[in-house]
Amino acid sequence: QVQLVESGGGLVQPGGSLRLSCAASGFTLDYYAIGWFRQAPGKEREGVSCISSTHDTSYYVDSVKGRFTISRDNAKNTVYLQMNSLKPEDTAVYYCAAVPRVLITTRADDYDYWGQGTQVTVSS
Repeated sequence: QVQLVESGGGLVQPGGSLRLSCAASGFTLDYYAIGWFRQAPGKEREGVSCISSTHDTSYYVDSVKGRFTISRDNAKNTVYLQMNSLKPEDTAVYYCAAVPRVLITTRADDYDYWGQGTQVTVSS
């Protein structure tokens, strides 16, 4: 069964850090572009970051540039999102998604596989 499972979310104080993981099973991520999306209450789903299957291209939405880093470890079949200097406005459910393509895409509709999401709450 093809699955993506996010983990690493939780409650963190402003300025803190979290590392989200997206582990794939049932398929190999090597040939997939991966995206991280988030959805806050009352807001539309937003593309946060994505990485190409070739590791040479990445994207970050302006609001997280300099704070978030996307990476992948194909040996572990896992993609990560390191989140530093977290702000309350980062609070959302974070989803990872995968699509068998080389180039990155920020369009949610382009992605074939989705995880169940992990909650990130930034609050004092």
